[in-house]
Amino acid sequence: MRRDEDLVKSYIKKLKEDATKFFQQFPNLLDTLYFGGGTPSHLSDAELAEIVLHLQNLWGQARLETTLEADPLTFDKKRLQHFKNLGITRLSIGLQSTQDTVLKFLGRLHNGRQGLEAVNMALEAGFEVSADLITGITHQDTAADIHLLAQTGINHISVYSLTIEPFTPFALRKIQPNQDKDADDYNLTQETLGSYGLERYEVSSHARRGHESKHNQVYWHGDYFLALGPSAASFIPTFQEGLLGIRQINPGIKHWLEAKTPETIPIDPKRYVEDLLMTSLRTQLGLNLEHIQERSGINLLERYPIIAEFIKHDLLVLELPHLKASSKGLLQLNGIIEKFI
Repeated sequence: MRRDEDLVKSYIKKLKEDATKFFQQFPNLLDTLYFGGGTPSHLSDAELAEIVLHLQNLWGQARLETTLEADPLTFDKKRLQHFKNLGITRLSIGLQSTQDTVLKFLGRLHNGRQGLEAVNMALEAGFEVSADLITGITHQDTAADIHLLAQTGINHISVYSLTIEPFTPFALRKIQPNQDKDADDYNLTQETLGSYGLERYEVSSHARRGHESKHNQVYWHGDYFLALGPSAASFIPTFQEGLLGIRQINPGIKHWLEAKTPETIPIDPKRYVEDLLMTSLRTQLGLNLEHIQERSGINLLERYPIIAEFIKHDLLVLELPHLKASSKGLLQLNGIIEKFI
């Protein structure tokens, strides 16, 4: 794919400008940094350094974790040292599969051997490493994918079902997800990764204890976060009475580069609770009812009598102060959430 050098320069310039504006509003030290939502490792060393150092000059080094999403073919041992010198502590590697036929089906450029070599290289360099797998593909040997990746000694694996979005190449080819295999792979994933000590702590995320993604938990548990770049969404504090925050969504890249005004969505207590239901129920911890009531003023058990029905049918579990989805409930989570919203 040919790079548009002028577009890259404009992108970086705008990113730095937006970061400076955010810092003027929110100068406090950041707990985590996450470079993703694409593949930032496709930037050159100098370009990546320009962005990272600008953020560090503003906020300093992230207190807990700095993550970079990376394709297996975009780094070697020398480049990993460059990442480390920039203060990156965690790599999220888009492995997707260890099988060449599956990778070809997905349109990935790396093969299975190169993907596993990239994971091992990052582990040997001392990074906290997470790798992604995609499951539910008809001709995929999912057990082989899971075993080969887990045997590297990796501490975090994210497993996503194949989804087909409208107007994508898969959709235009009329490819349909294999729902039966998807359900089987979901159960296989938990059982197999559990045998390696990687426990499911969110619907798609498995980790050894102490190696969970710190950044992603910010989204799942309703904390504030800043987001930079086209189509990026932030959740920022506000002093407006009756609101708990503002969701700020940047326009697509063309309008973002033209500095068009982001969309803003006021988050009142009801909207805040609905957002948390969609995210926190995905996690092993679930919802902290005391925290929600303290922050929003809403008693969840009183507001939603249907919770008692879900508990009765073993879809939700109440372990005060937490409400969480059961194993059975996780499989039906979308349907459960729809009943709330």
